[in-house]
Amino acid sequence: MKKVAFYTLGCKLNYSETSTISRMFENKGYQKVEFDETPDIFIINTCSVTENADKKCKKIVKEAKKISPNSYVTIIGCYAQLKPKEIAEIKGVDAVLGAAEKFRLIELLDGFAKEHETKVLASEIQDATVFNNAFSIHDRTRTFLKVQDGCNYGCAFCTIPLARGKSRSDSTENILKSAREIAATDVKEVVLTGVNIGDFGIQEGKREERFIDLVKAIDEIEGIDRIRISSIEPNLLTNETIDFVSTSQRFVPHFHIPLQSGSNQILRKMGRRYLRELYEDRVSKIKSLMPHCCIGVDVIVGFPGETDELFLETYNFLNNLDISYLHVFTYSERANTRATEMEGVVPMKIRNERSKMLRILSEKKRRNFYQENLGKTFTVLFEDDVEDGKMHGFTENYIRVSAKYDPILINELKTVTLKEINDKGTVEVMEPEMVYEKH
Repeated sequence: MKKVAFYTLGCKLNYSETSTISRMFENKGYQKVEFDETPDIFIINTCSVTENADKKCKKIVKEAKKISPNSYVTIIGCYAQLKPKEIAEIKGVDAVLGAAEKFRLIELLDGFAKEHETKVLASEIQDATVFNNAFSIHDRTRTFLKVQDGCNYGCAFCTIPLARGKSRSDSTENILKSAREIAATDVKEVVLTGVNIGDFGIQEGKREERFIDLVKAIDEIEGIDRIRISSIEPNLLTNETIDFVSTSQRFVPHFHIPLQSGSNQILRKMGRRYLRELYEDRVSKIKSLMPHCCIGVDVIVGFPGETDELFLETYNFLNNLDISYLHVFTYSERANTRATEMEGVVPMKIRNERSKMLRILSEKKRRNFYQENLGKTFTVLFEDDVEDGKMHGFTENYIRVSAKYDPILINELKTVTLKEINDKGTVEVMEPEMVYEKH
């Protein structure tokens, strides 16, 4: 029985796909092992959102060959689709598979026998037209359920359409089938994920369904306590969806909404499909219905043409917005994107300074959000995450909680009252007032 290990870089979508591919291996009789257990085969699922992700891939290949020098190393994922020839030249790589091939790797790499040359199987991205169902399971407390893939948007900074192809979705019927399968495994929380999930419903190039219809259907699934929506574009987050989440028993009050810039001038240059006024309206709508709702924001700093004045527009916009945290990305040039041809390149030193400013703002926003919720009662899903005798978990509105370790509480939902923010930035709970909820 050959041993296989997996390593995933990047987003929740990648995690869902790695987990599904690992089950395919197990169904074929392979033994899944940890990365450091001298595997015969390594499968590395890559990301290519930033230049740093490319470097990480090279580092992981190097580590894999140290652990198991005679192993067969296969690279899949976004980086593999974008730069297959470049990856094929990395010492120790045996095979590179693109977006259209990665779910067929057991069949395509029959036996994983080493050859003199690196095998490159990467079709043009136009050939990646099939939606491959995927969800993670047994890997974490929560499950990532893929509902959509690819993107039809052409943002000036983004390589995702080049790496994953056009927008396409599973049918609601198939997703509900996967959700029922997940519910049978005692998973308490499901995260709906995709590249552009608000665009859900395109099958074979035609719009067949809407995201709100999926949301309403999956809300009916018995056996799943929580459903979380991953990142959703502001122009696709409709009033209907916000209204439904505000009254749902399963969908949690947490939205992650990419902004990218608080300057309309930069938003237009980026090719985004909204202006800051719409974003402000979405936040206002959410908070009017769910004052305790957590709102996360993606923002890019240092995009070409971002002057000090335009950056301050973004900073002040975010500072005045009722949001809970930021994911800050320092703009990095990506090949074959329109942004690389734009004037007004921002020096890396200034990009890094702006990133630091926004990360400090993010901590301030997060702390303020936590502070606002102290004294209130929420339900925490505790994870197998123990440090210094404390276990951790997240409330439905994504507040990270710390409590005294109790092994029986792992993967359990527990009602708690939030007490105080500790010196590590997590929220301590009032131990005497804890109430157990058995599911």
